[in-house]
Amino acid sequence: MDKNTIIGIVLMIAVFVGFSFYQSNEMEQQQKIAQERARKEQLAQAQRAAEAEAARMVEEAMTPEERHLRDSIATAERMNVELHRQGATLYAAREGVSKLDTLRNDFMTVVFDSHGGKIVDVTLENYTRYAEGERTEKVQMMTPGSARFGLDLQRHEGTKAVNTNDYYFTSKLTREDDREVITMTLPIDEDAYVEYVYTLYKTGNPSRDYLIDFTLNQHNIDPMLGRADEIILKWSNRGNQNERSFDNEAMATTIAYYTAEDEDMDELDVDGGREHHRGLNWVAFKQQYFSSALLSDDPIHAGMSFKRAKDAMQGFVKEFDARVIIPHTATQQQYNLALYYGPNDFKIMQGVEFQGEASHLEDLIPMGGWLIGWINRIVTIPVFHWLSDHGLGYGLIILILTILVKLVILPLTYKSYMSTAKMRAIRPEMEAINQKYPNPDDAMKKQQATMELYQKVGVSPMGGCLPLLIQMPILWAMFRFFPASIELRGEGFLWADDLSSYDSVLQLPFNIPFYGDHVSLFALLMTLSIFGYSFFTYKQQAAATAGQPGAGMMKFMMVYFMPIMMLCVMNSFSSGLCYYYFLSQLLTMLIMFIIRRSVNDEKVRAKLLSHKPKKKSKFQERYEEALRQQQESLNREQRRQRH
Repeated sequence: MDKNTIIGIVLMIAVFVGFSFYQSNEMEQQQKIAQERARKEQLAQAQRAAEAEAARMVEEAMTPEERHLRDSIATAERMNVELHRQGATLYAAREGVSKLDTLRNDFMTVVFDSHGGKIVDVTLENYTRYAEGERTEKVQMMTPGSARFGLDLQRHEGTKAVNTNDYYFTSKLTREDDREVITMTLPIDEDAYVEYVYTLYKTGNPSRDYLIDFTLNQHNIDPMLGRADEIILKWSNRGNQNERSFDNEAMATTIAYYTAEDEDMDELDVDGGREHHRGLNWVAFKQQYFSSALLSDDPIHAGMSFKRAKDAMQGFVKEFDARVIIPHTATQQQYNLALYYGPNDFKIMQGVEFQGEASHLEDLIPMGGWLIGWINRIVTIPVFHWLSDHGLGYGLIILILTILVKLVILPLTYKSYMSTAKMRAIRPEMEAINQKYPNPDDAMKKQQATMELYQKVGVSPMGGCLPLLIQMPILWAMFRFFPASIELRGEGFLWADDLSSYDSVLQLPFNIPFYGDHVSLFALLMTLSIFGYSFFTYKQQAAATAGQPGAGMMKFMMVYFMPIMMLCVMNSFSSGLCYYYFLSQLLTMLIMFIIRRSVNDEKVRAKLLSHKPKKKSKFQERYEEALRQQQESLNREQRRQRH
């Protein structure tokens, strides 16, 4: 063992011993600190126990009169603090007895409570909650104890704000022929008050009667506003579970808002985190088929958030919260607002007007983007309503609507089929090209020859794709329309008791990932029809794609994977939508069968071979030139590698 090795070992031992000594000393210090902390905690506990025992002994030694005097002094001290914070007039309004007033029209029953001067119960008379068997429980947009609605007040700067939701108003009810008006008044000070005026209409027009006018009058409350230029209205509520599928309803439930300047509706992010937006026409607590909305005559600002319920056992879907800021000036004493409690029905919402202007509440209904939404608004909804106005059952209406859609896209379907037939007809020529250029290095030449063949016989490789792309907006419009149609809600057809929700013919005792815990028969029938159509389509295309790379994978994706994926996705979707897709696939197969029988492939081939080539388009010339340059570049690279 040399000298350097010995020195290294000695140094390592020294470091190890030194570190061990340091660690031991550090642990000893930490142990002493922990012991001291425990000793102090024991002393504190003993002192608290002694103080509690002393207080108990004092309490036992006191006479009832002494206890009463002590409690009276404590109450008086708290009262003095609250009097300073709120003022005598407002403080007196903390005590009272709730007075409930019930207003009704043909569409809803609304209960008002003098405690908070707010609406505490809204029941929709023409809609019921989902239930197994007979549905008897009506939809409640609000239940007692679930909502808060009030203004923030602050008498002294730096003190905590109080909210009118916690005080007792005086109420006055007046009735007229076409409306009922309830006035809630809360005195704030000697010459200051807040007044809520609610007006429920009885016109028989749902667009008018689902909307409650809400006028906020204030007098001399500026000293009690946190800021001189704004009034803060706090509004919160719970969205009750009304539908069969908790997950579907929760996914559709959110807070939405309409921006005055952009004339556009938007929603909170899926996580429900607090967002602040300015210049709004309205804020809505939106559910799958019903909404509560606060509309304002002048643009308002709002901070909004929601929380999702843990599961369906809690009885509600989400908790909504909105901090609405109403711009305020010293001279303004009246603010015109309105509250909409009603269905997400396109016809009803489209007719809702506020202060003589369209409300745009119908934007709450998810009809798709501008193109998809336009198809649904201009075509699908009017046709759907026209058919339903004739008293037809909704199963029959969906069938008729499916037939109409197929008739509209029939020319595109025919064009797509003919493109496939042409590709089959030139299969011998395609095989000849494949044999001529078997080398992968000649891929560019092969592609160029293929393009020349297409140009010679007049076949477009995109001929089958473009018709499908053109009809996609129509198919997507149907996908958005059926789940959003409240008209299907509660309507049964065959074994489905509610076309707006999934049909379950078998409830599973377990949950299958990506599928669910039930078996939807309409989803199964839809899947079988998709499989049948995919298999039929693949057989038609197989002749044109035989021998091409990836043909086996294409068969697997088209014939097997897509139907299975659709089954998993659609198992919990609207049975009305699954029924529509089932009919659509059956009709498509029938149409394709008829076209197949009427088209002679030999005649198609003869026509293609007799086709007189047209002059190449600029696009074809540029494409071929690009292929030529790419082939030359590839050839140069190959020569460079050989040398």
